[in-house]
Amino acid sequence: MERQRIRPHRAVIGLGVLVALFTAGSGLTAAVTGFHDDSPITRQVFGNVPGALKFAFYTVIPVLIVYGAVLFANRVRNWGRGTPDNRATTGKNAKRRFADFRTGVYMRTLLREPAAGAMHSLIYFPFLVLLAVTTVLEVNHQVPEGVKFLHGDTYRAFTAVGDVAGVLFLVGVVWALARRYGPRRFRPYRIRTKSRPEHAAVLLVFLTIGITGFGTEAFRIALIDASSRSAETWSVVGHPLATVVDRFGPLANHSAGWHQAWWVAHVTSFVAFLVLLPVTMIRHMFTSPLNMYLRDSDRPKGAMKPLPDLMETELESFGVSTIEEFTWKQLLDLDSCTMCGRCTSVCPAHATGKPLDPREIVLKAGEVMAATGTPGVSPPIGVDAEISVPAGTMFERVTSEELWACTSCRACDEICPVNIEILDKILDMRRYLSLMESDFPTELGTAYRAMENSGNPWGLSQGARAEWADDLEGVTILDGGDPLESEYLYWVGCAGSFDDKNKKVSRAMVELLTRAGVSFSILGPSEMCTGDPARRSGNEYLFQMMAAQNVETLNAMGVVKIITQCPHCFNTLGNEYPQLGGHYEVIHHSQLLEWLIESGQLDVSDAQLDGRLVYHDSCYLGRHNDVYQAPRRVVGSIGGLEVVEAERHGTKGMCCGAGGGRMWMEENTGKNINVERSQELLATGADRIATACPFCYVMIDDGVKGEGIEDDQVQVADIAIHLLDAIRTGETPAIQEAFTAATEG
Repeated sequence: MERQRIRPHRAVIGLGVLVALFTAGSGLTAAVTGFHDDSPITRQVFGNVPGALKFAFYTVIPVLIVYGAVLFANRVRNWGRGTPDNRATTGKNAKRRFADFRTGVYMRTLLREPAAGAMHSLIYFPFLVLLAVTTVLEVNHQVPEGVKFLHGDTYRAFTAVGDVAGVLFLVGVVWALARRYGPRRFRPYRIRTKSRPEHAAVLLVFLTIGITGFGTEAFRIALIDASSRSAETWSVVGHPLATVVDRFGPLANHSAGWHQAWWVAHVTSFVAFLVLLPVTMIRHMFTSPLNMYLRDSDRPKGAMKPLPDLMETELESFGVSTIEEFTWKQLLDLDSCTMCGRCTSVCPAHATGKPLDPREIVLKAGEVMAATGTPGVSPPIGVDAEISVPAGTMFERVTSEELWACTSCRACDEICPVNIEILDKILDMRRYLSLMESDFPTELGTAYRAMENSGNPWGLSQGARAEWADDLEGVTILDGGDPLESEYLYWVGCAGSFDDKNKKVSRAMVELLTRAGVSFSILGPSEMCTGDPARRSGNEYLFQMMAAQNVETLNAMGVVKIITQCPHCFNTLGNEYPQLGGHYEVIHHSQLLEWLIESGQLDVSDAQLDGRLVYHDSCYLGRHNDVYQAPRRVVGSIGGLEVVEAERHGTKGMCCGAGGGRMWMEENTGKNINVERSQELLATGADRIATACPFCYVMIDDGVKGEGIEDDQVQVADIAIHLLDAIRTGETPAIQEAFTAATEG
């Protein structure tokens, strides 16, 4: 018989019951055995605490542990409503999984923002230390006399560690209260807009735990005769406070009663913590590390979730419209959110006044999951009373305007400290709107028809794809049925073939490849759009149709190596075509140019330009594929050029506004994203702006021109154009003329 697997929610309850039994059993064991440490330098556990209070402690705490386990198990059952997602731990991904987990528990992702990271660290790490201190004390309480270890200098060090951790914990809590409830100028916008009563409740409980802990310790030490306190001298907070108590007669005379009162307050605050843990945002203490552990998936970072062949499948609905159509991992995401708002703070759509707020997408999905689950659970964060969720459909809470505002730049996913996959959720809902409801912007419909009828989103004739190379010598144009005899297939892309700005990039690349002696061919009219704009805007049917035709052509030609100048083509060909049987070695032109320069095949020893250059990161090259240094090294190889960085660059770079199909949509709300980014690039004082993406080239050039700045003031161009300009500048006129004559007819 097939062995039945234990359901995850039952495992959670079982674990909770075991911890509760262990806790109750430790109290019973200590009461029965009565093991005692006779060392003068140690601590009597539960000293001055009446038996009734000890009994209550070992009864209430286990009950609350089971209570928390049951509520947490209900959340796990909610995740189980989702569709399958292969996140199994294997020999291949185990190392990455544990690395991601360590990144989470060590707070490395939070430290990307120093202030917030330091504040959280001051709460998190000392809390763990205090928990460990309590656990060590309880273990020492249980073991026989000969095995007890908390005495002498070991005990003194133990008290010092606990006190220092307590001080750091209180500093972190007070800092958190100040960031959330202090003067407005000190409160980050992303925190100020999402503060709820539960935040105050959690922080005040933490504050109470810290204060009552020191109060209990002070009066416990005060009960000891001042001449016999040598064991407590390393208690850097409790011992001085006990001295203060000694000086106040009313307190000193009633130290036993005060100690019991503080102890009850301390335990009560911990009980409040256990009550709040499963029903408020602090549940992320458990869900966030779990989510980070499960980060690694079976598809590349830049690839969308595959769908079955839509021309053959029997499925009747595509994309996500109900909470159950998300995967179980996407539902775990909803309970892992810390509500920090970092995703919102970097969203280019939100920053320019569009209706999209990535954090709200997660929270709204969490509200739908919580309101429609059986059994019901609390929402990720407090919800206004007038908000109702009558059904499990996502579009009860999320509007199409929010979804279509997304540029798919992945900034939200990149900055999320707990690895929530926000973009996947947006794109999955877009799939439903596009495929099932035909609910998409009018301009997209025009682009869809152009891709379907003409093979490119501009709707231009395929016969004109290679016209940019008509006067160039040595460019081999292959028919789709011809075998590829060159080393590389140069995938020019729609923009490089049809857009006037980007035709210059294609010509520059041909000259650079020729100078380096690279063997390449192009497809010309046989090349079709990769389908990226269709897929990112939800039209999976059109994407599969175009991709299948391209894969058939490339496989028939025996293509192995592909050069692209478009990061969208680079991502689609390299990361998504394997889903349809197309497996190729795809290299972006920035990576190839970097290698050609480093290997010496492309001589840049005399390349020279004057002035200052700033590089604009492409989202699909950077955040989707982690290519940041190659384009910088290319422009960095140019002599005489000062390369500077924009305020937002690298993993924090700002989108140009064209991704996710938005190249073919109008911006009618707020400030144009390309204008915002262009102004930021111009603020560097650069007289050259380098791009490595045809969409970025168009958007940034338009943004700069919109500021009234012409080419003779600031030149916007692809890295290939800047590099070729530099090489030509360093050559004598005779060499330039000879090479031009050899490459142009």
